Amino acid sequence: MPVLRTFFIALSHNRALRRFSERSLVGKRVSSRFIAGMEIEDALRVAEEVNKQGMSVTLDSLGESVTTEAEARVAAEVYHKLLDAIAARKLDANISMKLTQMGLNLSPALAESIAESVAQHASKTGSFVRIDMEDSSLTQVTLEIVKRLHAKPDVRGAIGIVIQAYLYRSKNDIEDLIGNGIRVRLCKGAYQEPAEIAFPRKADVDANFIRLANLLLESPVYHGLATHDDAMVAAAQSYASQHSIERSRFEFQMLYGIRRDLQRKLVDEGYKVRVYVPFGNDWYPYFMRRLAERPANVLFLAKNFFRF
Repeated sequence: MPVLRTFFIALSHNRALRRFSERSLVGKRVSSRFIAGMEIEDALRVAEEVNKQGMSVTLDSLGESVTTEAEARVAAEVYHKLLDAIAARKLDANISMKLTQMGLNLSPALAESIAESVAQHASKTGSFVRIDMEDSSLTQVTLEIVKRLHAKPDVRGAIGIVIQAYLYRSKNDIEDLIGNGIRVRLCKGAYQEPAEIAFPRKADVDANFIRLANLLLESPVYHGLATHDDAMVAAAQSYASQHSIERSRFEFQMLYGIRRDLQRKLVDEGYKVRVYVPFGNDWYPYFMRRLAERPANVLFLAKNFFRF
């Protein structure tokens, strides 16, 4: 449904609707299907519940494109608190964050410095930080920052990245990342990108996802395959089985509130599953991208709207 996707991507940039939604009780209640809550404690509570179901967690304090250095440092402090809480509560969890939330659009050097501090903290506490990928204008700078940080002895192994299967460049990027020993989360991609740089057809994105997943599965590095698509899951399972790749060498990753049936099924079958748990007041852009990438999410909300 390309028209529906374009519609919700456009809504994700609508500032007036964002302000209304994030401040309204109805907006918060509707978004609760995909958002753990507004506060750190909400996220930690959900993480504990997910752990009890046999699944790992990655925690994401929602927010992007800060406008001042002070905002970037406040956002980073949330992640430092999360890392301490993860260690103190012995949660099976790590963290995910965006570089624009750390000030990338203000200064790449600022974002890199803040990300390094968070990654150092993650390393010291035995955790891990995943740098989320944003739109294609930021792909190269994000890759460069992650590779530089991963090369530092006190960060190596504690930082990873996300690669989007809809970009033509992603095969080369994954081969480079594997060569550097950097952990990858592979997803299809949730931004609106031009056909000059991204596959416009879903079938082509799916085919590329499978090709890239196979590269990751063959790698000695531990990677994550982020998908709710039964066909993509089945393709990865089949490839791993055919090539005697143990289930402990990779994990499936899924979003909080989406395909809980598939999450439980994979755990029951002995696969490792990690649930991406977002929280915070700046939830609107994330929420709209979830509606854009999966029409079933729209149908679910429509069916259940009057239950909120």
